[in-house]
Amino acid sequence: MRRTFLSIALLVALAGCHVVGPEHFVVFFSPWSSDLDAPAKQVVATVATRARQRPGTPLTVNGYASPVGTVDANKKISERRTQAVVDALVAAGVPADRIVQRAHGVVDYTLDPIESRRVELTLGEN
Repeated sequence: MRRTFLSIALLVALAGCHVVGPEHFVVFFSPWSSDLDAPAKQVVATVATRARQRPGTPLTVNGYASPVGTVDANKKISERRTQAVVDALVAAGVPADRIVQRAHGVVDYTLDPIESRRVELTLGEN
């Protein structure tokens, strides 16, 4: 009886110690666009919900652009994409001071240019 009670107490204590690791999400963009389409809005809504469920957890937003075009133009589009995602997160209730945003500009891609036209969101690490 005592072992059963101790086992149950241990399980209850461990249940309260659930640690959630980093969660990663990606939003893709059309060429030269920083508009959030329906799938992108859904990803942002999911991230906002998860962020609200994990108050105090840092959220990093990294923007990228394809190597098509000039370095300056790609830096600017990655900045606009990053800002569009951050603005949508804040509008969905994520405090701006929890969000670290970085626009990286050009990044090489391996399979398809859309891989580079993205914003990566990471909840749980900077």
